[in-house]
Amino acid sequence: MPAGRRKGNSDTRQEVLDAARDCFAASGYDGATIRAVAAKAGVDPALVHHFFGSKADLFAAAMELPVNPSELIPSIVSGDVDELGQRIVRAFLSLWEEPKTRRRMLAVLKSAVRHEAAATMLRMFLTRELFGAVAKTLDAPDAGLRANLVGSQLVGLAMARYVIKVQPLAGASPEALVAAYAPAVQRYLTGKIA
Repeated sequence: MPAGRRKGNSDTRQEVLDAARDCFAASGYDGATIRAVAAKAGVDPALVHHFFGSKADLFAAAMELPVNPSELIPSIVSGDVDELGQRIVRAFLSLWEEPKTRRRMLAVLKSAVRHEAAATMLRMFLTRELFGAVAKTLDAPDAGLRANLVGSQLVGLAMARYVIKVQPLAGASPEALVAAYAPAVQRYLTGKIA
């Protein structure tokens, strides 16, 4: 396997992205590996890591997600644990309120609604790499369930506010939504859930 970029006029990074899309589509988020993506692209796995870092970052780039988990998670989990729900909701809304990011998030969400494979990949990504990563930083039982509860709350918010545009939710200020949603998200993360 070649160790670096191919000789000549190739767009190796784009070829890795194309290979990643194929691998994620064929094997899902869990089944696709950096090694399989590298083999499909005809490059060394180290080059995939060089371009994209982690599998989560590769998935985000391949699916054109506007979220880079390695940048987002540290900013969310740092600080007082009692304000974690507030930081999560605020970060989520900030992504959706940015017009350029919103277009990409809408495309991903609509794709997940229409295609089971896209839904499966997005679900695994959100559960493991975003909400799951946040839940695992807490010393609380049932981290997986907690992550799913947070995810369902936020995906529901996105569907109602940005896709269906239910009023007055769609017209509410982001700060009003942080105040309304953060306590529920906080309870899912650190409170009693059963």
